[in-house]
Amino acid sequence: MLFCAMLCALVGSPQALTSFETEADLNAVDHLGTTIERFHGHATDGLYSLRAVFHSVEWPHIMWTPPHPLDWRTFGGLEVDVFNPNDKAIELGIRVDDDPSANGWNHSRSSTTTLAPHSTQSVAISLGLDPMKFGMRALPPMSDGRQVTSSGDENFSNGNVVAYQFFVHKPEEGTVLYFDNVRTFARPNADSLTGIVDRYGQFAHATWPGKLTHDFEFAARTKSEKMDLDRTPSLPGRDAYGGWLAGPALHPTGFFRTEKVQGKWWLVDPAGHLFFSIGIDTIQPYDKTMIAGREKLFSWMPEANDPLARFQSTETGVLRGPVKEGKAYAFYQANLYRRYGPGFLEPWREIVLKRLPSWGFNTIANWSDATLYGNGKVPYVASSGTWGSHATVSSGSDFWGRMPDPFDPAFAADATRTIKPIADKVKSDRWCLGYFIDNELSWAGDGPDGPYGLAIGALSEPPTSPARQAFIDELQTRYSMISSLNLVWGTKAASWDELRLPSPLNDASRKDASIFVKEFARRYFRVIRDTIRKLDPNHLYLGCRFAWRTTEAEDAAAEFCDVVSFNIYSPKLDSNWDAVKRLNKPCIVGEFHFGALDRGMFHPGLVSTPNQAARAAMYQDYVRSVLKSPSFVGCHWFQYIDEPLTGRSFDGENYNIGFVTVTDTPYPEMVAAARKIHEAACRIRLGNQP
Repeated sequence: MLFCAMLCALVGSPQALTSFETEADLNAVDHLGTTIERFHGHATDGLYSLRAVFHSVEWPHIMWTPPHPLDWRTFGGLEVDVFNPNDKAIELGIRVDDDPSANGWNHSRSSTTTLAPHSTQSVAISLGLDPMKFGMRALPPMSDGRQVTSSGDENFSNGNVVAYQFFVHKPEEGTVLYFDNVRTFARPNADSLTGIVDRYGQFAHATWPGKLTHDFEFAARTKSEKMDLDRTPSLPGRDAYGGWLAGPALHPTGFFRTEKVQGKWWLVDPAGHLFFSIGIDTIQPYDKTMIAGREKLFSWMPEANDPLARFQSTETGVLRGPVKEGKAYAFYQANLYRRYGPGFLEPWREIVLKRLPSWGFNTIANWSDATLYGNGKVPYVASSGTWGSHATVSSGSDFWGRMPDPFDPAFAADATRTIKPIADKVKSDRWCLGYFIDNELSWAGDGPDGPYGLAIGALSEPPTSPARQAFIDELQTRYSMISSLNLVWGTKAASWDELRLPSPLNDASRKDASIFVKEFARRYFRVIRDTIRKLDPNHLYLGCRFAWRTTEAEDAAAEFCDVVSFNIYSPKLDSNWDAVKRLNKPCIVGEFHFGALDRGMFHPGLVSTPNQAARAAMYQDYVRSVLKSPSFVGCHWFQYIDEPLTGRSFDGENYNIGFVTVTDTPYPEMVAAARKIHEAACRIRLGNQP
């Protein structure tokens, strides 16, 4: 059992906000896309709860907008009790705004929790001690085990709360949840963060099954795992690549390709066997956590003459967190040194290449160590970006940065420069599936006109912008004169140089924006497709791994990519994803994960579960849902190792999302679940097993 003496010093008294005991409580609730009523039952405080029926729209929610801003500086955050009566898990979000202009990131803090079916959970968001002020996405659990996470604007002011809401993203029609006891909770004391990390990079103030306490345990774990891997070196019925020996025999080309078989898309391996790509992302040992400015968090750091001091480094270019450069430490590498000795990288690679086929994985997925390319044992994907000096365009969200401008000739040159070294290495290797190029690009902005954000952004650029010039050229061809365009757009631009899209868009400007966004996406994907074909005609173009996307971008990807990729963080693929059939192209999940807080980690990741057993069960459900989707040809788990307890150095993510811990110890629940669902994968795919 997890035993915590965590963040137990509290300041500020909790404050009840509403328990829905009167009709007045109900009248204070705004409800967009949601039908609400008081309900006599499922209450945790009093007799009544709020029954909310979420309808199938983009962001249905229930929201409170107080008449005057609230000062919550003495509170730790916001909390609510929620009963999920459904037969499946539901993702619930909490959002708090400090300004009417909030858009979900700027001027907002938010948190998402997965509600287990037929259960009541307390769901909370941290506002008092902002985890990112300490360089991580979540702090240790409270003494009562409360999950407290948040993300969003690092400059959020909890002294000026103007709105708070509970929301669901694109639910199935008629999704019902019951809410009660909306309240603030007490603020934890920052002093209780002292010494929370032990010498192995684990949480120092708790115990749990599998926690490592002494160096000699590494040898025992290595011996035990070797016996397990020797018993199950790989799953039965697979060829050397991990393809399905008992399935239909198709034409072998010597490289991976795609084909639709019995109405379902598949990858076909170099030997001509059906191949469903089940992989793990970020198989690499290099994650670090910042030490600079946070020295008090760590109960141990190596002395200068300690061999483990080699894993200290100086990090620069930190994206999110209070310290932008300074000393960092790689606890995972230090543990590999303790386990395997000074030459730890080679035995680490060997154990990776034994674990993956034993666990039923047949793909080394994105972001993985390039030294695993060409290993001759497990297929892999190659990955690259299109970094360089080319022009960029804002879509209005720009989470990871502005979009590359594909109309800039320098974009094609940068694509060639960045992809060529990788293509030179893998172009003749039949074990390579293909290329992911770029990741989670900002295809869309925020708000109702968000899908047209790239058009809005292009016309907001100076006249020298290649994207703006391309858009203006389109419009001049269509309208000839600025006066003609002004008439249909409802604008008053005196010249083409002054033209901006109106806000909000009307029907005519929205149509023109859509045409441009589609051509923008077509140019982007065509440039990269042509670059890959020129440098490497043998391998597949696997797309850009959509997180933000538009219909226009999806259609363009289907036109030029061999496989369209999506990062899909949800309990499983639901019926909304049936829409990709219209693309008539194979699709792949580039990232998904689940986490829990029962093994000493602070944040469960983007999709939470109650414990490791539930995490393992949800893994099987997710993989099964992808196997049953005719358009999808694989899914890749993010990631191989838990993120650092106190946050990865460049952005503070500290999620329990690994198949192995920071001590390189596999999660037994995840391994057992993976072997079971992977063994049945091809039979499920062909419909031979429920």
